[in-house]
Amino acid sequence: MAMRELRYFGDPVLKTVCDPVTRFDKALRTLVTDLLDSVRPDGRAGLAAPQVGVSLRVFSYDVEGLTGYVINPEIVELSEARHDIGEGCLSVPELWFPVDRAVHAVVRGVDVDNEPIVVEGKDVLAQCLQHETDHLDGMLYLDRLATDTKREALRQARGKDWFWRR
Repeated sequence: MAMRELRYFGDPVLKTVCDPVTRFDKALRTLVTDLLDSVRPDGRAGLAAPQVGVSLRVFSYDVEGLTGYVINPEIVELSEARHDIGEGCLSVPELWFPVDRAVHAVVRGVDVDNEPIVVEGKDVLAQCLQHETDHLDGMLYLDRLATDTKREALRQARGKDWFWRR
């Protein structure tokens, strides 16, 4: 089991749009295995490659007994039904804020053999699919907060020991 070191809010890799995966090789298989190993501990729902310092479009998830990964994911469907749902992030630990998310989401991508896969979820899995895809687009959940809430979240983050400082 290879647990990769996490990157924290403030690290530039988390605000970088990730490159699509074009090489389906041993290095990709290792990354996927490490992402799956790293998302399994209790309290984790998803983990995107930039959160471990890799700027590639890959994420893993482990939600309500369903574990998997998606390479080059695209959100292809979001329900019109939305809700505010409490959200946190491994790269912004200890902070939780309500985020407006679609109740249902469908993500299409490929597996390590470049074969098509589709992941569909509602509620927490839908939230995870949206959250992890955001990471691959250089967006943190904090970017989706209302202005006043975001200001408070940023204030709190800057005071934490894990906050990445240049």
